[in-house]
Amino acid sequence: MDAPAYWGVAGYPVSHSITPKLFSIVGGAMGLVQAEQIFVEASSEGEFYSKVEKLDGDLWLSCTSPLKHSPHSRLGLQRPQGVNAINQLMRSNGVWKGASTDGSGFISACRHIGIEPSGSILRMRGGGSAARSIAAAWSSEGGSIIPEIGRRKLVRGPWDSSILESGNADISIDLDSAPAGGQSIDLESDMQVSISYNESSSKEDFAIIMLAAQHLEAWHSLFASKAEKKIPSLEDVLSHL
Repeated sequence: MDAPAYWGVAGYPVSHSITPKLFSIVGGAMGLVQAEQIFVEASSEGEFYSKVEKLDGDLWLSCTSPLKHSPHSRLGLQRPQGVNAINQLMRSNGVWKGASTDGSGFISACRHIGIEPSGSILRMRGGGSAARSIAAAWSSEGGSIIPEIGRRKLVRGPWDSSILESGNADISIDLDSAPAGGQSIDLESDMQVSISYNESSSKEDFAIIMLAAQHLEAWHSLFASKAEKKIPSLEDVLSHL
């Protein structure tokens, strides 16, 4: 397989993102000629399109807030039921494809730190795209969820049968914390994790582990689905950060 002309991250803010570096680590491990790393700073759908349309050639992007919803209607991409958002985009020969990997990345990161979703309780604050993706994945793995209302309420979805009103949570996460290292509110649980990181975060931080995990999920499901055996492990990727 060949690397695209560009790979990187899109959204706002993204200057702190290590996603372009993750692309290079995984691509290098797979023997791909390195693509140009890009940071597409875009706070709206219009700004996103005006910038990517100027880039000639194939393009692989991880999308963060506020672009997980807006680009996909124009691109005609199907979004996962209930999640209704996509955080990975690939343009190949002018054709766009997408995937949602927040949920599967969270599952992989939890297993990396020794928490098995099946039979475990997740206390989760928020109802945005990442929350819905995580709720769908956690529920499908046999876990239960205690939702906490933040800026948005977790709406009804395929996770409804896994919702609890109370209980002793094994793990918790505040998905309404600000990006780039924003502080989380304290949630009652045996362990609390965050997916917000900045330049001072280390590869031992859950946020970095999950970022690497959901990035690898994108390679498996979208960028290199026909070359899965060549994709490095999460442990290998973290060792290069």
